[in-house]
Amino acid sequence: MITSEVIVGWMNVMTGKEKRQEAGIWKQSRGKGKPAAKGRMLDELALQQIQACVEKMPKRRDLLIEYLHRIQDSHGGLRRAHIKALAHWLNITESEVVSVASFYSHFDLLADDAPGLPDMTLRVCNSLSCTLAGSDSLARELEHLCKGKSVRILRAPCMGRCDRAPAVMAGHNPVDNAIAADVLEVVEKRILFPSLPVYEDLDVYLKQGGYAHFRALESGEMNAGQIELAIDAAGLRGMGGAGFPSGRKWAAVRAHPGPRLMAVNADEGEPGTFKDRYYLETRPHLILEGMLLAAKVVDAEKIYIYVRDEYPAALKILTQELEAMTQHGLIASDFVELRRGAGSYICGEESAMLESIEGKRGLPRQRPPYVAEQGLFGRPTLVHNIETLYWIARVCREGEQLLRQVERNGRTGMRTYSVSGRVVNPGVYLLAAGSSISDIILAAGGMAPGHEFYAFQPGGPSSGLLPARLADVPLDFDTLQPLGSLIGSAAVVILSTRDSVRMAALNMMTFFHHESCGQCTPCRLGCDKALTLMQTPTWDVGLLTELGQVMSDASICGLGQAAPNVFRTLIRYFPDEV
Repeated sequence: MITSEVIVGWMNVMTGKEKRQEAGIWKQSRGKGKPAAKGRMLDELALQQIQACVEKMPKRRDLLIEYLHRIQDSHGGLRRAHIKALAHWLNITESEVVSVASFYSHFDLLADDAPGLPDMTLRVCNSLSCTLAGSDSLARELEHLCKGKSVRILRAPCMGRCDRAPAVMAGHNPVDNAIAADVLEVVEKRILFPSLPVYEDLDVYLKQGGYAHFRALESGEMNAGQIELAIDAAGLRGMGGAGFPSGRKWAAVRAHPGPRLMAVNADEGEPGTFKDRYYLETRPHLILEGMLLAAKVVDAEKIYIYVRDEYPAALKILTQELEAMTQHGLIASDFVELRRGAGSYICGEESAMLESIEGKRGLPRQRPPYVAEQGLFGRPTLVHNIETLYWIARVCREGEQLLRQVERNGRTGMRTYSVSGRVVNPGVYLLAAGSSISDIILAAGGMAPGHEFYAFQPGGPSSGLLPARLADVPLDFDTLQPLGSLIGSAAVVILSTRDSVRMAALNMMTFFHHESCGQCTPCRLGCDKALTLMQTPTWDVGLLTELGQVMSDASICGLGQAAPNVFRTLIRYFPDEV
């Protein structure tokens, strides 16, 4: 029987325990008590430092990656004391902060007693285009010349500057067509941020009739149905790689009850791709108007723009122009949020990008549910990439015939090709969607002197490598699948007879091996095993074929599903080289 004396005794025991907890002392019936609670103690100075970094920002869990950027930028790394302080401030566990920070390659986790990072970090691009332009020898030369300097040299994946290869990122300052002397000058002068390129700002865009359709939607002079009809009539499909019809995507999002959100994918990490950077750094308001029109059609209550950390100029331009739009009364100050990536290719996958915007590790989600139903913060979400928004704005301004009137090789429409490698004039080319690789090489000024066309990558590493004999095939949606390839992001890299397709394939698979998020076994182990098999003198074609089938069938997202195209296309088209 529980008597009143027993109850009083329990109360006394609990009261004593609470007092010990309040004092930070945990004492059992036997042994000595601890003078402090278990775990890392909070450093008050570190707490003050992180609060200074984020003082003008709202306190929200989804902003974790933004906070980490601020701390990394201010203190040259993420010390354990700062991790503890940030976790304390957000009321989350340290392990949660470490888990997120360690996922992204642009964050440096440092022990409290570890020496600080060098004053300057040089990231030398090791993508295919930059490798063809001599980035390997440049990296070795910089390592030799920077000995004794407070400089850290890292090899890094594509920075979206393939038209200006080789590229080096000095802090946040890109050095294009880099040679050692130019890089050393940047190091000596400590130029850590780029100057902005000349671009079309809000005043210029408004004088040219910009935002007229958005204002008409706002005032009721036009309705969302008219915009959707124009986009459907133009036949616009998503330009991020999947090619899903834009109008159908809008309908899919609207089919689910609000509130709805929109996310803009400006995280073009596919090596060889730089068209989004080009548009953001030259005509940002075409992108922003297309964004506002699409958001209005699906009645999105807020927009998030996710931009690569490798695009500091684009980030600065967007920050300035969104502020100008707010001052001009086009948007509310909290309607659009800019989010900065942190060096993870997988965040270009739409669901992984949404996870990153939520302040998490960028791991692709299982489907269903699709993001149109349960996307950002569990809400129906419209996701568009930069080029798609570019075309939405242009079709609305210039009419559906803009795309319908252009025809080439039986294909209708236009698309933007990022062209690099062995051509005279690497760059962004707006061509008919049915253009062949012969057309693209011609537009880029022909083959570079001393080079003869041998092979090409039609749509980033995910598309593999195709031989020169397929030079007349249209590079568009649905035309390359029968060839074991795909158009992807239309990242075209040209190789010549002086290049080794085997070494190019190794470069591409090394990228996938490095960028696999590790969530699913077929991709994580598949990329590792494929890279090992591809490094042997003679490939085990049977084993690679079997491995590729498993990766394609069982991987969660497009990385693992498309990575086998690298070795499949070589086995199919270049059997003598494997």
